[in-house]
Amino acid sequence: MKGWGWLALLLGVLLGTAWARRSQDLHCGACRALVDELEWEIAKVDPKKTIQMGSFRINPDGSQSVVEVPYARSEAHLTELLEEVCDRMKEYGEQIDPSTHRKNYVRVVGRNGESSELDLQGIRIDSDISGTLKFACESIVEEYEDELIEFFSRESDNVKDKLCSKRTDLCDHALHKSHDEL
Repeated sequence: MKGWGWLALLLGVLLGTAWARRSQDLHCGACRALVDELEWEIAKVDPKKTIQMGSFRINPDGSQSVVEVPYARSEAHLTELLEEVCDRMKEYGEQIDPSTHRKNYVRVVGRNGESSELDLQGIRIDSDISGTLKFACESIVEEYEDELIEFFSRESDNVKDKLCSKRTDLCDHALHKSHDEL
């Protein structure tokens, strides 16, 4: 019986490691998809569009402390985007990297709503995947809402790396490298 204990322990460790890797793949993929979707939505907004921010109270001298800021990266717009962005996870499928056996999540529906222009070979598409990815996305938005607004309120390069790998540790460096090379 002593041998069975070690076998059970080894099996538990292996299964735990596999589950942790799948969970990291999922959360990393959700973070990366979330960043893609937010960047796309921000880029669609007319750069000339502004929103008034500040106090709408009248100061004793009759002036107001109101400033106009670009709407695309305003907290109001980003908050609105965060409320609905995870619904787009249904437009993603799962792809297994043949060399690392890690899961990547890729957009399977074109931005114009059609899938015909995308190569879908080797990509698994089903409601379980999109539902799990949406749940992971919602968890990330809930836990990191302040960081997301902070990062997207100003233009920045390599947001996926800075946010998903360095700031939140949702992606490990090796996964992030192999995903970008796809």
